[in-house]
Amino acid sequence: MNTATTPHAADDDASLLTLAVAAVQSAGLAVRARFHADTRLGSRHDIGAMIAANDAVSLAVLRPALSGARPAAQWADDEGGGGLLPAGEWWVVDPVEGAINHIHGLPDWGVTATLVRDNVAVLTAVHLPMSAETYTALRGGGAWLNGKRLQVSLKTALNAAMAGTGQAVPDEGSAICERIGNSVTAMLAAALVVRVSVPSTLQLVQVAAGSQDLFWQVSNVRSGLLAGALLVTEAGGEVTDLDGQPWRLDSSGFLASAPALLAPAIQVLSGVAETHSLKEHP
Repeated sequence: MNTATTPHAADDDASLLTLAVAAVQSAGLAVRARFHADTRLGSRHDIGAMIAANDAVSLAVLRPALSGARPAAQWADDEGGGGLLPAGEWWVVDPVEGAINHIHGLPDWGVTATLVRDNVAVLTAVHLPMSAETYTALRGGGAWLNGKRLQVSLKTALNAAMAGTGQAVPDEGSAICERIGNSVTAMLAAALVVRVSVPSTLQLVQVAAGSQDLFWQVSNVRSGLLAGALLVTEAGGEVTDLDGQPWRLDSSGFLASAPALLAPAIQVLSGVAETHSLKEHP
C-alpha cells in the first residue's frame, strides 16, 4: 500500500489537525464540567449509565466539528471494536478515554480523535483536560505536547525500563485475562517496574514522551491504540505486534517501545504467547 502524502495533502492534514485539536479540547471542557473528585458510583448499571451520558456530551461536540471538517470521512462508532476498516477515511474517536477513571473521581482520562486513511493513521489529537495537556501527531510531521516536540526513551537495557500494560475493555474473557497475567509475571522478571492501569492511551502518551519506556497489550481495541501508536511512531519509537511484526488494526497484540528495548521485550512477550498457545492446543 502506498501511504506517501503529497505536499498539498500534507498541508490539508495539518489544517485538519488544528481543527481536531480544537474539537477534542472543546469536548474535554464539556466533559470536565461533569467531573467531580468525590464521585463514587455503586452498581454496574449506574457506572454504565454515567459513561454513556459523558460520551454523549463529548460526541455532541466531536461529531459536528469533525464531520463538518471532513464530510466524506466515515465514523467508527464502536469504541470497543477492532480489526481493519473498509477503505477510505474514518474518524476513530474515544469521547472519554479512561471513562472509568472519570466516574471514580480520578484525573487519568481524556478525549481522542484520529483520522485513519485506508487503515493508516494520518493524524491524531489527544487532550487531557485535568492537566491541560494536548498531544498531537501528524504522519511524517512528528509528535508534540503543547507545542514541544516529543522523543521516546533512549534506554538500552530492559532491566532499567518502566514497562506497562492493561486490559483493553472489561469482560475480555478468561483466556485473555490469563494471558495478561502471564505477560505481567514475565515482564516483572525482566523490567525494572511494571505498571498495570487503564486507559492505554495515557500510558502510550508517556511512551511517546520518553517518561515510560514501553507498553504492551495482548488484545486489540482500535480506539485505545491508534492515537498512541501514531504518537509513539512519530516520536521515534517502534510499534509492532507481540511477535515483532508491523502492527496493523487486525493484529492480535500490540507493543510500543523505545527502539533499543524492542527486541528484548518481544523475547519476553512472544514467549508468553507461545506458552499460552501450547496450553490451548496440546
